[in-house]
Amino acid sequence: MKKRYVLIGLLVVLLAIAAGVVAFTHYFLSAETSIRDSWEVETGDLLVSDEEYGVSAYEADVESDLNVISLLPDEIEEDGFTYYEEEVQQRIAAALVEAGENGSFTLEKPLAVLNPFGTGSNGLYLYFTTDWSSQIRYTIHVDDESIPDYTAVANNGDREFSRMHEFLMIGLVPGETNHVTMEVLGKYGRVQNTAEFTITMPEPQSGYAVRLDYTDGEAAGGQTEGLFYTIRTGGYTGYAFFYDNSGIMRYEMVLEGYGLDRMLWYEGEMLTCASAYKIARFNRLGQVTKTYDLDGYEMHHDMVFSGDDSLVVLASEYESTDVEDLMLEVDLVTGEVTELIDFKDILPEYYENYAHVIGLDDEFKWLAGKKDWIHLNTVQYMEEDDSVIVSSRETSTIIKVRDIHGNKELDYLIGDEDFWKGTPYESYSYTKVGDFTPQYGQHTVEYAGNEGLEDGQYYLRMFDNNYWSLSTRDSYEPDLPDSVGTALLDDSKYSHVYFYLVDEKARTFELVDSFDVPYSSIVSNVTPMGDNYVVNSGCSMVFGEYTQDGTLIREYSYECTLQTYRVMKGDFAGFWFAE
Repeated sequence: MKKRYVLIGLLVVLLAIAAGVVAFTHYFLSAETSIRDSWEVETGDLLVSDEEYGVSAYEADVESDLNVISLLPDEIEEDGFTYYEEEVQQRIAAALVEAGENGSFTLEKPLAVLNPFGTGSNGLYLYFTTDWSSQIRYTIHVDDESIPDYTAVANNGDREFSRMHEFLMIGLVPGETNHVTMEVLGKYGRVQNTAEFTITMPEPQSGYAVRLDYTDGEAAGGQTEGLFYTIRTGGYTGYAFFYDNSGIMRYEMVLEGYGLDRMLWYEGEMLTCASAYKIARFNRLGQVTKTYDLDGYEMHHDMVFSGDDSLVVLASEYESTDVEDLMLEVDLVTGEVTELIDFKDILPEYYENYAHVIGLDDEFKWLAGKKDWIHLNTVQYMEEDDSVIVSSRETSTIIKVRDIHGNKELDYLIGDEDFWKGTPYESYSYTKVGDFTPQYGQHTVEYAGNEGLEDGQYYLRMFDNNYWSLSTRDSYEPDLPDSVGTALLDDSKYSHVYFYLVDEKARTFELVDSFDVPYSSIVSNVTPMGDNYVVNSGCSMVFGEYTQDGTLIREYSYECTLQTYRVMKGDFAGFWFAE
């Protein structure tokens, strides 16, 4: 009898643990898509209020030998306020212009505004004039000798060389006293004048780490110049963090919620997610110039251009049982949002007859009650045949759909061929050429060019998570090699960067290159940067920069809840910095 009570007690404990995991993960997922409900920041004394624009100027909450101000909309403390409204941004921009016109600002005494548009906590807006047409180069030095100096040439917009200067200074280290030297450069690089100031920056608004630990690999010293940026860091959604090669935070972007997913460039401006329900365009000063609301839909995972003035966006219908199986198109001129592809129409018999709603006994039990039957996580648009290539994590399959603005036809399926055998879609499955393990649970499948190849051939690059899980189909059990992971965390396994040669005429795919990276069962990415690759293994909480042959240059570790979705890198030339 005692043994029976012990077993019952153990069962109760296990059920409680399982329920706790489900509840925690539900909370984590809901936090990813929640909207920021407070934009309040610390300030000093009120300086002046502008009733015309509804914007007030305060002393900024920083120590500096400059007169640094904060510009805040008067309604910032009201329920429902967000910086991500065009009208709010236009008022701030008008107040900023008026402040510049009403003063005489010089290199030594510029107009200095901390985070003017509410979108970057440690961005410092500077406006002043110089005696000669010039560029401004600045160097940021902190007292901590372990933090290297940071030097950049500011982007002055259309006025590459000008007497008038207006830019957002990127690189000030949160929580540190920053000593800044600004140099006035002539057209031939000669320093015409210099000025210095000191500013002690507040800690990151998010509370996230200013410094990341790193270890050097065998190819140490071969990094590209630029800033890494993290996307949807678990526990810190609503922010994006930008780090230099030394792992020092140089910018903290403040979003409405969610994370970036992907950063695109459109007409000289940054285009990215402001929340799970909104896309935003930013100019180089941090101003949101346009927003695109996805009424009734919730973004997830990816968006790319589908033409000169349009995007395709992976999405779910808001509060639907079916999730992560839609593709929207957003017109960047008109703002119109249309549902372009419902993948239930592309694979209708699989959806109806093979896939089911996730239950509490399934691997992804925290999605119980949802039909996450395909789980799209990457999209690539191919202009040549008006097609998209998408990555389906749930089926471990790469899917191509052609003529997406016309008849919308399934073109091919790439992955474990056994998965599709016996289904109505078996004939669409490409043949594997060579002896290798196909991808499982892959992320960031991207077109990688066709140089030197025959017509109909091209390369695909992906993060092969090397993880098998299937929560929406009971009738299939794969014969997996031991090298494939089946646990969310497993230090004995590796994920991979895979390169496939796809031959559409022969209907084959072949692994032509690969290298091992730290294991991450879900999330993660590989993205090119110059001649290198940036790889994030989200569940292992590390990202690294690698050479083309897969040799590690430097690896960074970070803290988060569960995972960080992606890490990418950019040089931001022509945006924050001069070309």
